[in-house]
Amino acid sequence: MTLHRVARHLPEIPVLREHCRAMAMLEAVLSPEWDDRYHTFDAHWAPGEQLASMRNGSGDEFSIVFSAAGAYIRGFAHESPMSPYVNDGPWPGVLDDVPGVFRAYVEAPAFTDEDGLPLVTACLWRATGDEAWQSGTAVEFPTSDRGDDACGTGTGDDPDGAEYLFRLLVDRSPEAFQEFAEDYYDVPVPLAAVRHVCALRPLTDPVVTALDPDVSLDALAKDIAEIGYPTSA
Repeated sequence: MTLHRVARHLPEIPVLREHCRAMAMLEAVLSPEWDDRYHTFDAHWAPGEQLASMRNGSGDEFSIVFSAAGAYIRGFAHESPMSPYVNDGPWPGVLDDVPGVFRAYVEAPAFTDEDGLPLVTACLWRATGDEAWQSGTAVEFPTSDRGDDACGTGTGDDPDGAEYLFRLLVDRSPEAFQEFAEDYYDVPVPLAAVRHVCALRPLTDPVVTALDPDVSLDALAKDIAEIGYPTSA
């Protein structure tokens, strides 16, 4: 699945934003240490901008900037043959069509390395009012006969890493998150609690305890504020 197919399965911007918010809240409960979390959400990243992020701890990541202009998605699969480190710059076509309203994000320090090189193998955007997600129209994906690597990124049917990077944005079911979380955190994760948070219902002590008996609702106040998670129905 390349980026073009991923784009067809992404929801409208408000739905994607709230899904990212829910995943970040679930992980705030499951992982009190911020640096150990896979998904995060900063509702106050910059004036008028919110940021959803993913980092898998092995060099793969994505960022989504939500603003009045729309949404900009940047993904980086570090073992992809489309890595800027392989090609001495972004893969041809990946960033060429990014519209001016999102262009500042291409070289923003948060999304580049220390030398200003954009860390990107996959890029999507959707301006407010657009009817669909957009991506570079001139991207020619590399082919490989090696098959997928151990992480499922960067080769074979997933040359830009989009299928791996954005899998929980495509499959937004509570069951998909439960499966991911149980594998990543190596703990049982009750589906009913995941459904509660995915529906953006206010947290309760029983829901928090079910997800992590070592975390209290009061201790989550800072995370709730940072994520912008609802506190009342």
